[in-house]
This record gives sequence, C-alpha cells and structure tokens, in this order.
Amino acid sequence: MAAPAGDDPDSLMSLTTVFCLRNLRRTMCCQGSRNKLSLRPDVFLPSEICDKLLGTYVELVQTDSSFQPQDGFFQLFSDPRSTRLTRVQLREDVVRDKDLEAIRKQDLIELQLTYCSSLSSRSLRTLACFRETLVSLCLFGCRYIFYRRAAPLACDEDGEDEDCPASRQALETDFSFQGFRRLRLLNLEGLPDEVDVETLLKPLRGLTSLELANVQLLGTSFLSQWRDRLASLVLYNVDLSEELLSTVVELVHLRHLDISRESRRPSFKFKMTRKILTSIVQRLVNLVSLDISGHMMLDNCTVPHCEEAMGRPSIEPCKSSIYPFQELRRPLQFLGLYDTSLCNVTHIPAQKVTGSRNEEQVLNAIEAYMEFRPELAHRAINQLFDIARIQHCSQLLRALLQLVIAALKCHKYDKSIQVTGSAALYYLTNTEYRCDQSVRLRGEVIQVVLNGMEQYQEVTVQRNCCLTLCNFTIPEELEFQYRRVNQLLLKILEPARQDESIQRIAVHLCNALVCQVDNQHKEAVGKMGFVKTMLNLIQKKLQDRVCDQVMEFSWSALWNITDETPDNCQMFLNCQGMRLFLECLEEFPDKQELHRNMLGLLGNVAEVRALRPQLLTPQFITVFTDLLDSKADGIEVSYNACGVLSHIMFDGSEVWSMEEPPRARVMEKMWDAIQSWDVSSRRNINYRSFEPILRLLPQSVSPVSQHWATWALYNLVSVYPHKYCPLLIKEGGLRLLEKVLELESSQPETKDMARYKVMEHCENFKDHPMETND
Repeated sequence: MAAPAGDDPDSLMSLTTVFCLRNLRRTMCCQGSRNKLSLRPDVFLPSEICDKLLGTYVELVQTDSSFQPQDGFFQLFSDPRSTRLTRVQLREDVVRDKDLEAIRKQDLIELQLTYCSSLSSRSLRTLACFRETLVSLCLFGCRYIFYRRAAPLACDEDGEDEDCPASRQALETDFSFQGFRRLRLLNLEGLPDEVDVETLLKPLRGLTSLELANVQLLGTSFLSQWRDRLASLVLYNVDLSEELLSTVVELVHLRHLDISRESRRPSFKFKMTRKILTSIVQRLVNLVSLDISGHMMLDNCTVPHCEEAMGRPSIEPCKSSIYPFQELRRPLQFLGLYDTSLCNVTHIPAQKVTGSRNEEQVLNAIEAYMEFRPELAHRAINQLFDIARIQHCSQLLRALLQLVIAALKCHKYDKSIQVTGSAALYYLTNTEYRCDQSVRLRGEVIQVVLNGMEQYQEVTVQRNCCLTLCNFTIPEELEFQYRRVNQLLLKILEPARQDESIQRIAVHLCNALVCQVDNQHKEAVGKMGFVKTMLNLIQKKLQDRVCDQVMEFSWSALWNITDETPDNCQMFLNCQGMRLFLECLEEFPDKQELHRNMLGLLGNVAEVRALRPQLLTPQFITVFTDLLDSKADGIEVSYNACGVLSHIMFDGSEVWSMEEPPRARVMEKMWDAIQSWDVSSRRNINYRSFEPILRLLPQSVSPVSQHWATWALYNLVSVYPHKYCPLLIKEGGLRLLEKVLELESSQPETKDMARYKVMEHCENFKDHPMETND
C-alpha cells in the first residue's frame, strides 16, 4: 500500500536548525552587552549552517505566529571569523537596511532580495561591499531600493528612521555596478523608469543571465554587449518591438528566453507573428527554454486541426502542430504557452508546457510563475481550483504541498493568491482526497490556513479558510493548534463583524472544538472570552428577532464548553446568561432545537453545587417546572428540565426558601414527567462521564432525583449498551445502585428499575457483549 502524500519526515538538519532558532540563548548564543543577543565566543559556524539558519529564520518569521523575531539577529553574522555566509535569500519586510549592513563583511556569492520593500538606497551602498565576491544578485520587488529615505522625523541609533518609507522623489544617482567583476546573474525586476538601464548595466561585461521584467527600455542596442555570453534573458512585461527582437536574436548563446507578458495589460501594442516566432527558433539554435505566454498570435501559426497527425501526442519537432517549432533541432525542455491559444494543440515539442488545457499544463504554470509572476500564478491556481472541484486532481502531492501551500506562504500579502489558494485548499482536502494525505501534510495545510486567517482580514479568505477547517476531524486534527485556532475564530466572531456566512461557519467550528475535549482545554478557551462572545452573538440575534443556525450553534457551544467546567458555568451566569435564556424562551417558544440546547447548558450549571442557589428563584423554578410538560425534541427538553430540578432538589428542603411554587408540587410534576417518557428514546446527548448522575443515587434527601438518575442510566445502557454499559461499570455505578437497593427511602419503582433493568442489563452485557444490539 502506497504511503499517503507528503509523509516524508523532516531532515535532521532542518529539525536541528529550527530547534536552535527557537532556543538561541540555550544553544549558540548568550547575553551580550546592553542585553543584546551575542554569539558564544567558542562557536564557529560554516557557511552551510549559517545559510540554513538565516533562510529558516526568515521562513519562521513569515509563516509561524508563535515564533518571535529576535532584535539584532543579523548581527550574529557580522564577523566572518566566527560565521560564514555565502548564499543568502531574504524576503519581504523581515530585512531592513541595518540588517543588510550587519552582514556587509561576509563574502557573499549569492544574494536574493525578494519583495523587500523596507530597503532603501542605503542598502545599495551595502551591496558595494559584496562586489568582489558576488556572482548572483536578485532585487525582485525591492521597489524603493533605488530611492533615498526621506528626512526622518525621529532617527534610530544609526541616524535613519527604519519605519519611514523611502521617498519616491529622491532617486539614488550615485550607485554603479562598477567593480562587480564576478557578477553573472542579475535580476532587476521593476527598475524605476527614471533609472538609465544602459548606464547602470554597462560595467557588467560578464553577465550570463539577465532579468529585466517590468522594466521600461528606452534603447535596445546595449544588449549586444553580451552577444557572446548571455545564456538567459527575461523580458517579462517589457514592451516589445521589432528593433528589440532583432537585437535579441543576435544573442546566439541564449538557452532561455522569456518574452511573455500579462495578457490583460492593454498598454502593449506588439503582436506576435509566425514570422517572428520562426526567426527566434531559427536564429537562437541553443534555446532549450522559451516563454511566450500571454501573446496573441496575429496570424495562423498552427496546423489545421483536421490535418494534425492521429495517435498519441508527440513532442517530436517534425510533428509539431505549431509551424515555427517544426524548425527546432530537438524538443525544448520548457515552453511557456500560458494564456495563448497555442497550448490547446495536440503536438507540442517540449518536455514541460505551461498552459490551461489540462492539469499538467496548469500545474506547470503554477510552478513556473509562482515566485516571480503572482498575477499568472493566481489565474493558474484558479484553474486548479476548477479541476479539483469539477474533475479530479491526479497529482495531489504536487498540487497541494509543492504548489498551493508554497504559493500561499510565498505571497501572504497578495489578495488574489490568498483568495484562490484558500479556495483550492478547500477542495484539495475534502473527503475525495483525504485517504491520500498523511497526518503531516494535513498538519501543514492547517498551519497555512491559520496563517491566512491571521494575516489577511478579508471576507472571502476568512470564509475559505473556515470552510477548509471543516474538512478536518475536529477537534483531533486541530488539537496541535488548539489555542491559536480558537483565538482566530473568536476574533472573527467579534460583534463588529457581521458577515452571516462566516459567522455561521465560525460558530459551528467553535462548537465542534469544545465538544469532546478535556476540561483543561475548555477552561483555557473560556478564559479567551468564548462564553462572552457566544452570548454577544445571542444578544445580537435577539435584537434582530432571528433564531437561525448561529443562534442554535451558539447555545450548543455554550452547552459543550460548560460541561463539567464550573468556571465557565460561573462566566455564563456573570454575563447575564440567565436573562438571555428567559428572553429566548419568550421570543422563540416553538424552537425545539434551541430549547434543547439551552436546557442542556442549564443542566451543566445545575451540576455545580455552588451555583445552584442562583437558579433557586421563583421565576426560574416556575420556568423549569413548566418545561417538564414540553414535548419538544422528543423527551430532550423535558428530560433536561427534570435534570436541572433534580440537582436543585438534591440540596434538600432547607434551601427551598420560597413559598411558590411549593417544593412538593414541583417534585410531583417531576414524577409525572418521568413516568411519561419512553425509555427506548434515542438521545441527542453524549456523556463522557456519569459522575454528575451517579452522585444522585445513594441519598435519601430527594427520592425523585434518585429516580431521575436511575431512569437516565436505564435509558442509556439499554439504547446504547456498547458505549454506556462499560462506562457505568468502570465508574462504579453498579456498586452505587446496590446502595439504592439498601436504602429504605428509595421508592419501590426506583429499586425495581435499578435491579431488574440497569444492573441486570449490565450483567448480561458483561456475559454476552457481542450479542447485544446497539
């Protein structure tokens, strides 16, 4: 049997790295001067470890809310005598100017800065420190790095305000790549229009890879300086012209060419023709990778459908359905045809194709465009969503773990990615795919879903994330993030947020999370404000005079969270819960499910001896007594009302200080109600323990309470013997029932029920457990 998807364990290196970062002062660091973090003097870390530490630190800051960023962390790598950095990858606002300065003495070979919008031209000066060693440099999405920071109102210790955005008026004009003799790979996506690209790049004679996505080129001739060296050129979303393409096809050593574009940008006038595509194929004979995604073909480039060769699709150039590619000497390794009509033909001469024709093309598109083309990745993920929803995703591990989860982590601030990615997660984790997923993979899904809920307060994302959580076994699969998920759900349910669909799902999840968990979990959730939040929702529904699922789920959640948890019962009373109970009864007299949930909750309150005096008022006792006659939801409302009164009666006649209603009359009505119940009734209740019922058995203060408890046990062990016979035996219930038989105060019918119904049923179960029908 194949292992579920995503079941590979983390490497020892990864586990050790995370442990060290979470425990810096216990492992590799000590307290330095002025209480700053400092590396231990006897520690030396090689580049393999330092690179891993820095990369994992950035990932934890971005994706793990429990991980606290360390002030001065980058300073740990300031001295190359004790730490060595060679390949550094930093993302988003984790890194600031002073952090990059901290590692300026390192001999970096590779530096990748992605979406680091906090960096200013101050970091350009730091880059000059790496000019002797740097081979690869990426400045993708660093939109302010070519601008000086505006004059600060308040300066940090280095004389510049880190929180002040760089001024778009103060362009840096002094920076030059002069002296970067070893630089071979350069990514300058989104270079400001004011920067002279030709002047900036002129010193870099040794470049073999150049990415100028979203850059405005005023001239094209400067590209010719790399005619004999350039192997990779990316001109994504660059306004193409015949002049530019004439220069490009002179770069005969190119192996990868990307001239794709975002098709929905109306500003581009250039049209791709069969002639231009043929020229590219004929002149650039070393090409193994080509991306022309987003282009509309001006004339017919494809073989008529009726003339396409029959049989299996082929990647041989001679059989190509696209005329220009018949000129290829060998199939391409990669061909980008996303958002073009060319992806729909039968014979495409490439090992890997991006497009929208089938699942393979869509997954290839997500993979190719995820990091640097979020606008394309968003649309491809949306198509994957349709595949998972309507058809079937056959590459689950790749789609879920390697692509969708990775995209959500990579673009946590991108609304379109978060919306489509969270929607795809919902369908990729539903019942159809569940058996193919490991515990570890599902745990990773939960983590990224909670990250989305935490970082992106947008209605659609919140709804998708909540719906995805509903695909998991609750609370078992969410227990490792129990506190966090409850905090996020309670935040969603704040009164100011009134989206009905999210509210309904969130209340359902809250209810499921507090059902079947231990009292420690319930107490913790209660302290988070769970009880007050549910009562606020109930109050709002009362004001609107609406009894819907939110109202019913809220009372059900309160029923669950107060089960054997006195502190939460106290909170319910302190937050005016009884007032809302009475108002709901009056406003919604015919809502049976609502009544059952409310009475179940009050049964929990009544089990707490210290709280029962607050229920012992003429108004409340009259309400409970009247509900004994209720036929709502079978016997449930009547049963729970009788349970509340049974615990109150158990405190004795001396506490009954009221004249109306008389204690004797209430007990008489309790007897009548119990006699009217069908003992074979199936129950909407789930007992984890019989302790609250068993304490009512060996006593002579209230025979009717004893009778109610005995009837409850008889009903449960006869209707659900496999579940409740073992529980009753385990908790010593048979011994307590024997004491009932010994008490003179016990009523004959109670004794008969205890001896011939409950005890005999359990004895038969012990003798023949497999023959008893459940």
